[in-house]
Parts: sequence; C-alpha cells; structure tokens
Amino acid sequence: MNDFLTHFRFAQPQWLFLFLPCLILLLLRRGRGSESAVRFSYLGILASLGAKVRKTALSIGLPWFLVALVPAILAMARPVWRNTLQSKSASGIDIVVALDVSLSMSIDDFFYQGMPLKRLDAAKGVVKDFIEGRPDDRIGLVIYSGQPYISGPITLDHEWLLEKLAEVRLEILEEQGTAIGSAIAASASKLDARDSKSKIIVLITDGASNSGKLSPLEAAGHAKTLGIKIYTVAIGTKEGRVSRGIQKFPRQEFDLPTLKEIAALTGGEHYWAQNLAELADTFQTIDRLEKSEAKSHIIVEDTELYPGFAAVSFLLVLFGALGMALSPPPAP
Repeated sequence: MNDFLTHFRFAQPQWLFLFLPCLILLLLRRGRGSESAVRFSYLGILASLGAKVRKTALSIGLPWFLVALVPAILAMARPVWRNTLQSKSASGIDIVVALDVSLSMSIDDFFYQGMPLKRLDAAKGVVKDFIEGRPDDRIGLVIYSGQPYISGPITLDHEWLLEKLAEVRLEILEEQGTAIGSAIAASASKLDARDSKSKIIVLITDGASNSGKLSPLEAAGHAKTLGIKIYTVAIGTKEGRVSRGIQKFPRQEFDLPTLKEIAALTGGEHYWAQNLAELADTFQTIDRLEKSEAKSHIIVEDTELYPGFAAVSFLLVLFGALGMALSPPPAP
C-alpha cells in the first residue's frame, strides 16, 4: 500500500472535480424518483404511450453509462505511475589518505571512554568518519611504513574502501620504518593520473621520515608542481614512546618542522593531534576547508495509466448501448 501511495499520481487532478456535478445529478434523480413513486401509484394508463419500452431500454443502459463516467473522469485526470530518480555528479575533488602503519603506531597514548587506544586504531576511526562524511568525493587509501602500498584506488565506492580500511593493521607491510617521502610520491602519482579540479593528500604520521629514497620535502615539491595540496596530521603525545621490544632506546620521533614545511609548501595545513578529540576536530576542519560541491538532478519518469481507464469506460458504454439495443420489444 505504501508503495502504491508513493508512485501513483494524477497528472491533471483538476478533472476530478467533475465528480461533484455527477454526484449532485445523481442525488437529484434519486429525489425525483421518490416523488414519482408517491404521486403515481398506478402506471397502467401510461402503457399506451409507449413509456414502458423507453423505460425498459433506459433502465438497462443508464446504469452502465453512469458507471462509465467514473473511469472516464479518472482517465481525464491522467493517472500515472511515477518513478523519481536522483542523479548525483561528483564534486571533482580527489583525495588520497596516506596512513602510517609503522610499529610506533602501536603506542596506546590515546583514550576512548577511559580505555587506552592505539594510535592506528584512533586514526582508522576518524578516517572512517571522514570517508563516510564525503559521499560525493573520490577517495583513495595509501598505507606506508618503510615503503608505501596502495591499499585502494581512488574511487566513489566508499563501502569497498571502508572494507579495505578495516583490514589495515600493524605489521601489514614487511619493510619497517617511516618512508614519508615515498608515501607522498605514491599518493601524488595516483592523483596525477586523475582529471579533477582539486587534488588533496591527507598525510597521517606519528614519526619522522627515516627510510625511502626520496626525502619528504623533495616529494612535496613534486606534488606542488602537480597542483596537489597536502594536509599533514601528526598523531601522538609528547610522552608517548614505543616499547623496548621495538627500540632498544625508545624516543619520540616527531619531526613537526618538516611536516609544517610540507603543508606550507603545497598550500595545505598542518595539525598535531594529541588526543582523540583533537584528531576528530582536525579531520572536521579539513572537511570544512575542502568542501565538496556535488550537483544533484531529479529525474521524474511517468508511465501513463489513462489508456486502461479509458478502455474500461468505453467497454461500459458499449455494454450500455448493447443493453438498450437488445431490450425487449414493446408489449402489444
């Protein structure tokens, strides 16, 4: 029933007002019929005038004609079965999220509801919200440690992309380290192959670049020549340290000056998130700065139903006419 109410429409509903005079005539006719029953208790005198034959024919045809008015008026109101389709065009913004998966991302110096949370899990959570909040943008994912890996192509299929993000874990890449320059280069190469008005890299890391053949600033310079903007997000607290199982002499490896220079060189912004709230706010800020402008088009498809109603009305009129033609002859 809900599906019927959603799709069924009258394209010209003003014709439905014709039911009002029909209803009035019907009521008046019923009223006159009642008066005649009182005034003429004996109708035998009218037989010689031939009224009996005419009444017989009319009594057979008139009901069909009256009923035929209903589908006829409905046909004039143009009943349609309407399907409404919404077509969206992408905004033209292409985004690559470059996510650090080095072992230092296992540091649990973030907290969620009082429980410690690893940096990688905190980053995955806000990236997930970021992707879900931009349904009209093409987004790709690059993960990196000692080398980059393109986890997902730039796509509008965000459900598939979120599945790939959920599969990201520590030690997913064999070569350890933090190759920020290589990550920027891999992200930029994917964006360079796209024809879009705006190209963005969101670089997330908790350390300094210590591997890879390309320095972060060299990679940022190449990205700039390609018209790519880089937002750098440092994640972690000052007190956060890797365990001795990872480094014999644990230390904090942040290279904030380089991350700031990368962002400034390419026209982006730099952020340092030291807790979950700051990290979420960082991505909300990036979302506001790079606002997409998707266009939406409404397509309405109407399937005309009036031929069926008109056919029913024609058949009813035909039955009425046949009934009058085949009415019994006048009595002698």
